Amino acid sequence: MMSAEGQVQAEQRKEWAQLGFTPGQTLRLFGMRRSGNHAIANWLQRNAPSGRSVFLNNCKPVTDPLQSFRSIEVNAKHAPHRIAVKTLAAVTGDVGDGALLLLSYEDVTPAMFAPKRAVSGPFDETLLTGNVLIYRGFLNWVASLLKKMQGNANYSLLRRNAILLQAIDFYGLLLWQVDQADELGFTCICYDDWVKSESYRAKILTQLGLSVRDNTLGQVQSYGGGSSFQKQVESAGELDVSRRWHQMAEDQEFAAVLQLAAHDTVLTSRLERLFPRDAALLARIAGLNAPPEEGTL
Repeated sequence: MMSAEGQVQAEQRKEWAQLGFTPGQTLRLFGMRRSGNHAIANWLQRNAPSGRSVFLNNCKPVTDPLQSFRSIEVNAKHAPHRIAVKTLAAVTGDVGDGALLLLSYEDVTPAMFAPKRAVSGPFDETLLTGNVLIYRGFLNWVASLLKKMQGNANYSLLRRNAILLQAIDFYGLLLWQVDQADELGFTCICYDDWVKSESYRAKILTQLGLSVRDNTLGQVQSYGGGSSFQKQVESAGELDVSRRWHQMAEDQEFAAVLQLAAHDTVLTSRLERLFPRDAALLARIAGLNAPPEEGTL
């Protein structure tokens, strides 16, 4: 009879046989679109052991992530998706044992499915070495997402805002899980802090058990068409990501969305804990407090 340890090892071999290598670390990433997910995923790959990594991007929830990814990178470079979907090991096997494996999910959190369903379906979650929640300040995130969607001619105003309001609801769930991160054992990365602080980035790498190899912001990633506002910028360090909502301040559609968000007390209570300046501005919009003194927001 096989021992319990032997059974565990057999299950691991079964999972990793699909990859053609045994990862040194396996991180699962969760974040809303336009929150810097791909910039952070690229940074993690650049700091992978010996620069070796596999990134399975935008996996389909409640399915095996090794079979449901929308695109793939090997060693931080795009790899052939069609081949990988048919035979993953043919694309990833040469990366070698000990490489970093990243599994990413967009616009979902584990809380949306637990306890009845697992966000990664049949994938054995005991193989994960960590879960990462990526989040961004509300005002700049909404501004970036709306700006991106306004550029899509296939969306009518009503359809666009139906999608946007649902995304805001999901964003609130993500913040709820950020509040629970210590209890859940999740690592949180605030995109705003990640962009601003090299020491913050180094601290996160240490938390994830990765050595600091390349702690720069890297290049703007092409996913989703790149930046919603600065299409021609190539270096992420040149992006002005902290003032996106200022650039949308005169947009009537943006104002209407903020009016609705300002009256969602569940959302605003979560923002008060994590992004108090955003919460204060929404409170002003809802008429719940007086305008601040000049220069405080």
